[in-house]
Amino acid sequence: MFLSGFRRTIAEMGYSMSRLDLESEPSDSSVDYGAIHELVGDNSKRSTDVKNILLDQDIAQLTKLTTAPDHHFSPLIPATKQDLHVSPVKMLAGREANLSGKGRFSSADRCHMLSRYLPVKGPWLVDQMISRAYISQFSYDGSLLVAGFQGSHIKVYNVDKGLKIQKDILAKNMRWTVTDTCLSPNQRCLVYASMSPVVQIVDVGSSTTESHANVNEIHEGLDFSEGDSGARYSFGIFSIKFSNDSREIVAGTSNDSIYVYDLEALKPSLKIRAHTSDVNTVCFADESSHLIYSGSDDDLCKVWDRRCLTSAGKPAGILLGHLEGVTFIDSRGDGRYFISNGKDQSIKLWDIRKMASSLKSNLVYRNYEWDYRWMDYPPPTSNLIHPGDQSVATYRGHSVLRTLIRCYFSPSYSTGQKYIYTGSHDSSVYVYDVLTGEKVAVLKHHNSPVRDCSWHPYYPMLVSSSWDGDVVKWEFPGNGQSPVPATPKRIRRRHFF
Repeated sequence: MFLSGFRRTIAEMGYSMSRLDLESEPSDSSVDYGAIHELVGDNSKRSTDVKNILLDQDIAQLTKLTTAPDHHFSPLIPATKQDLHVSPVKMLAGREANLSGKGRFSSADRCHMLSRYLPVKGPWLVDQMISRAYISQFSYDGSLLVAGFQGSHIKVYNVDKGLKIQKDILAKNMRWTVTDTCLSPNQRCLVYASMSPVVQIVDVGSSTTESHANVNEIHEGLDFSEGDSGARYSFGIFSIKFSNDSREIVAGTSNDSIYVYDLEALKPSLKIRAHTSDVNTVCFADESSHLIYSGSDDDLCKVWDRRCLTSAGKPAGILLGHLEGVTFIDSRGDGRYFISNGKDQSIKLWDIRKMASSLKSNLVYRNYEWDYRWMDYPPPTSNLIHPGDQSVATYRGHSVLRTLIRCYFSPSYSTGQKYIYTGSHDSSVYVYDVLTGEKVAVLKHHNSPVRDCSWHPYYPMLVSSSWDGDVVKWEFPGNGQSPVPATPKRIRRRHFF
C-alpha cells in the first residue's frame, strides 16, 4: 500500500513550525419582500466601492507594500501621478541604473510589474468532457493541474509538459459528483471527496497513467465516520484541505460538522459540531494549521483555534455579514485575512481581529422562501447590508447560484494578492481589485456556471472549469494559437443538488 510509504515520508518531514444547466427562472412573484427592508434596515447602498472603507485598514497598507515599486523609483514618476503604475521601460531603466542599490527587482517591484499583465487572453481548451466540470486547481508549485468532473473522472495535467495528462483517475464510490479534491503539498498524493463520509486517496507519483479505482491501482478509503456511531453513509463531504505538513486533512460536511483526519493514525482526530447547517467550506488559516476557517449555510463564518478548543467545541470567533449561506472561503495565508463567497451574491473580506467571541442572536431573519439551486436571488435584497456586518469590504457583480461557486486571492508571487477572482453562475470569471472593488476583468467563454477557477502561482495563466464540461486556460499574452470557440449548449436531464 502506497499510504504506508506516504506516512513514512511525512514522518520525516516534521511538523510545520508554528444538474442540467438551468436557465435563470423568475423568482416567485407571490413572495412579499416588503418586510425585508424592515428587518435588515435601509442599508441598500452599493458595496462595490470599497476604496474609502479600506483606506484606514491594514489590508490596504499590506497590499501597497507588496505591490508598490521601491521608493527609489519615485523620481521617475510625476508628483501628480504617484498612484499610477511605473512603466515597464522606466522600471527596467531604474534596475539597470541600480536605483535601489540591490542590482535587481525586489518582490514588490516584481509584483508591480507583473500585476498589470492579467491572464485575460484566450481561452484555449485544456479538456472537454460530456459531464460537468466541478474542480480546477493548480498544485502549490504550479507544476500540476487537477480537474474533477461529475462523471467520476479526475484528471491531473502536467503544466510543464503543455498540460499533458499525467494521471487519468476513474473515481470510486461516487455519490452525485466529485465535490472536492486536494493535492498534498508534497505532491505525493491526491484526495477526492463526494457525498459520502469516505474520502479516497490516490498516489499521483506512480508511473501508471490510467488509474481505475481498485482495478489497476489502489484507492484507499479514509473513513471520516469511524468511531461515529451510526454515521456511516449518513453525511457527505463538501470541502477538504491538506495541512501544510501533509499530515492531516480537514473536512466540512453535510452533518454540520468539521472533521480533522490524522493520516498517521488513519482515523479522525477531531470532530466539531461547528454550525447549525451544512459546512460548505473549510481551510487552514496559515502554515501552522492551528487556525481553521469554516463557512456554512447558516450564513456564518467561524474561526477555530485547535490549541484552545474545549470539549464544548466553542469557536474562537464568529463573523457576521452574509445574508445567505457561505459557499467558499479562501485564506490570505497570514492568519488574519480571508474572503468568503456567499449566496447573497457577494464576496466579503474579513479581518479575524473583528470577530465576536459569541453569537447572541442573528439579527436578520429571512421571511421568504428562496432556494439558490433553482431560483434567482430576490431583487429587493441584492443591495442590502447586514446590520451587524463585521466584514472589511464587500464585492458585488458576479452571481452565486445553482452550485457552491468558489473565490480566491490572486497569487502573492506575481500580484501581491492585489486581486480577488471568482467563478459565476452567469458563465464568467470575475476579477476584482481588492482595494477599490472595481471589476478589472470579466472573462467570458463558457455557456454554463463556472464553479471553479485557478490562477497559476507564478505564470500569467488562469484556468476555469464549467458545467458545460469545458476546462480552459486564459493567458497573457497568449500562446500564438487560435482561441477555442464557445461550446454549443448541451441538453442534459434536470437534476437539483
